Amino acid sequence: MLQISKLESSDRTAWQALAQGYRDFYAIPTTAAEFDAAWHRIAESGTVHGLGARWDGQLVGIAHFFPHYSTWAGSVYYLQDLFTAPEARGKGVARALIDEIARQARQEGAQRFYWMTQENNSTARLLYEKIAKYNGFIRYDYPL
Repeated sequence: MLQISKLESSDRTAWQALAQGYRDFYAIPTTAAEFDAAWHRIAESGTVHGLGARWDGQLVGIAHFFPHYSTWAGSVYYLQDLFTAPEARGKGVARALIDEIARQARQEGAQRFYWMTQENNSTARLLYEKIAKYNGFIRYDYPL
């Protein structure tokens, strides 16, 4: 049975394995210090929220999200990271994580819930195009 709940301190090791899979998928090298800082933001600071999907008690999916304000929409929710273990794909894990964030966003009165993915992430986009609307935005990153 699939259960979605907040990530807990006992999830740290399993979370890092899934987070490593996410970072590897996007070819983003990540140091141990960066994993530690990310876990701190998720588990302790409250600035980023983390959800875990558990199948028979085993962590098989993660989602990181946060609310923020928009000039035109008030409160909005942003899904920053979503990853499902390869063995759990196609079983509704990603959808359940997204649905739970949407539920929380509605409960908090958010006016929008959005995320981004790479254009070539065809597997994820199959789900996204079933449950959300592609608005055609292109992201630019300015180097700092």
